[in-house]
Amino acid sequence: MRRAVCPGSFDPVTNGHLDIIGRASRLFDEVIVGVLINHSKTGLFAVEERIGMLRQATAAYDNVRVESFHGLLVDFCKAQGAAVVIKGLRAVSDFDYELQMAQMNIGLSGVETLFMPTNPLYSFLSSSLVKDVVKWGGDASSYVPDFVGERLVTRLRQN
Repeated sequence: MRRAVCPGSFDPVTNGHLDIIGRASRLFDEVIVGVLINHSKTGLFAVEERIGMLRQATAAYDNVRVESFHGLLVDFCKAQGAAVVIKGLRAVSDFDYELQMAQMNIGLSGVETLFMPTNPLYSFLSSSLVKDVVKWGGDASSYVPDFVGERLVTRLRQN
C-alpha cells in the first residue's frame, strides 16, 4: 500500500491545505494528515479541535485519515508505515526551509518528501493570515470551509 503523510499544525485548516490533501489522496492509497502537537506553542484551537475540523473537512475522502503526533515527523511516518511526506509549496521561500527538512528526513530514516506546488488560488494563503483577517473583521470565507470560518469568527471576535 502506498501511504503518505501530510503534516502540519493546521491551526486552522485552510482551503490551501485541503487542496494539497485532496490532490495527494488521488496519488496515494492512503493519506494520513498528521497534526503536530507542539507543546512550546499555544494554538488558537486545541489539537483535538483541529483534528475534528480536519476530519469534517476531509470526510469526502475515503482514503484520508487524521492523526496527531509529537516528536520527529520521521518517527510518526515509520509508525504509520508511510514512506513519503507530502508538503505544499506556496513560494520559493517555502522551498528553502522545506528542502532542508526533506534532506534531514531522508538522512535520518529514508523517508522521501514530495513537494506539491500550491494551486495559484491559494499561493498567498496561510493559517496566520486567515486568523488576522478574521480577527480584524475581514471576510475569510473563501479561504476556509464554512464551518471553520464560523468557528474562527466565534473564537476571535468574542470580545
